[in-house]
Amino acid sequence: MNSRVHQGHFARKRFGQNFLHDDYIIKNIVATIQPKADQALVEIGPGLAALTMPVSEYVDHLTVIEIDRDLASRLIENPYLNNKLTVIEKDALAFDFNELSKQLGKPLRVFGNLPYNISTPLIFHLFEYANIIMDMHFMLQKEVVTRLVAAPNSKDYGRLSVMAQYYCHIIPVLEVPPTSFKPAPKVDSAVVKLIPYKEKPYFVKDIKILSRVTTEAFNQRRKTIRNSLGNMFTVKQITELNIDPTLRAENLTVEQYCQLANAWI
Repeated sequence: MNSRVHQGHFARKRFGQNFLHDDYIIKNIVATIQPKADQALVEIGPGLAALTMPVSEYVDHLTVIEIDRDLASRLIENPYLNNKLTVIEKDALAFDFNELSKQLGKPLRVFGNLPYNISTPLIFHLFEYANIIMDMHFMLQKEVVTRLVAAPNSKDYGRLSVMAQYYCHIIPVLEVPPTSFKPAPKVDSAVVKLIPYKEKPYFVKDIKILSRVTTEAFNQRRKTIRNSLGNMFTVKQITELNIDPTLRAENLTVEQYCQLANAWI
């Protein structure tokens, strides 16, 4: 049997497909999500319905976003699910979640076993909709979860850490071995819960500037910030914020990045 075939479906490399099949892990994820009948639940990349099926038992309606046409068709034709599902055949990276929240008349609860090749850009895309998202539960590559929760002064701390911690309270849930998937990935995975803040811990005048400051700093993370942020700030400006210009990108806190963003003119 071809190791890439699961339930009659060939896992497509271009979509980064690895199908979850471990019942213990699936039960744990569903228990963590705690789906309720009156909530607007949205699954990204439902695949072969490993999470879709158990979650649907708790709700009257579930929206799923699936880019793979064959898998979307299987979901539409599934006799246990077709009355409960709205299947959207689109790329989640280009999807307007605001529009969906308006249609459903509720904040969204987003979950999914995310393809590793798009997980980070997809999380950044979802941050743009943080004001209409109640929470998010994702299966990710373990190293991505490590980066999401990383503290300053560590090698895992980067732009993703800063932006994620600005937008969300982040809770690692459980670690998942490669054997829980078919085909088994070459890396460990982990489940994480992200809860967007109703009130952000730090004020930022313009989120685009925070995005630019973090990009400039971490693109040259080995340089001191006087050099990596030299296009945006003078040493005097950095010093006036009580930030040491000889520090590197990984040494600054989320609050300090927000201060820098607010100081940029």
